[in-house]
Amino acid sequence: MINPIALQLGPFSIHWYAICIVLGMLLAVYLAMREAPRRHILPDAILDFILIAFPLAIIGARLYYVVFDWSYYASQPPSEVFAIWHGGLAIYGGLITGAIVLFVFSYYRAINPLDFLDIAAPGVMIAQAIGRWGNFVNQEAYGKIVSHLNYLPNFIQHQMYIDGAYRVPTFLYESVWNLLGFILILSVRRQPHFLKRGDITFFYLIWYGCGRFVIEGMRTDSLMFFGMRVSQWLSAILVIVGLFFMVWRRCHQKDIPYYQEA
Repeated sequence: MINPIALQLGPFSIHWYAICIVLGMLLAVYLAMREAPRRHILPDAILDFILIAFPLAIIGARLYYVVFDWSYYASQPPSEVFAIWHGGLAIYGGLITGAIVLFVFSYYRAINPLDFLDIAAPGVMIAQAIGRWGNFVNQEAYGKIVSHLNYLPNFIQHQMYIDGAYRVPTFLYESVWNLLGFILILSVRRQPHFLKRGDITFFYLIWYGCGRFVIEGMRTDSLMFFGMRVSQWLSAILVIVGLFFMVWRRCHQKDIPYYQEA
């Protein structure tokens, strides 16, 4: 089993979970700053945004998780609500919070929010792919019991041996799915007369929503609400919204500029 603490500095512990989240965030910011000038956005605006959005997104991700797992936290010491180093950051909570901050930030900076979302989406996807490895270290976001995991490297097999049995590494499936989506976006983003403003954002909603819906159904530690998997419902909504706007805008808004021309 991997020690979840990467570095101990006196009374302070630096967890692998936090390192994965921060590394993913830094890479997302770097990619967005590189793309920003092509969308007529100052790179400094990305830094200003992330300084506001990142801490609020962490709070939103934790609040979402605690609310939907309140039956557990109600019986724990109050300090456990703030113990994010034990895991328990819901991606959807962070995404919802981040999206709200982005729209408010875009309004006050006079930035088209779809341009901002288009340059942020690829970075968010690769950040999610990296962040899932924090779940791996914490032995969470896994699936049902299986007899073996011989198709995986030994270090993954050993870490997925939980409570006396091997578990389906759903964290890995989602990480790979997000990585593939990231590669696909980058491979088509530069194609002329292909993507229109907002298409990258809506592709993200569709791609991530489809993958998360399927993978969430494999997990045994899903957040539930009245007997339903919350993330599956939200994933379905993302897919519907993404498909609707991608198709509707192309059919009814012919004047939308192409991504490379906006």
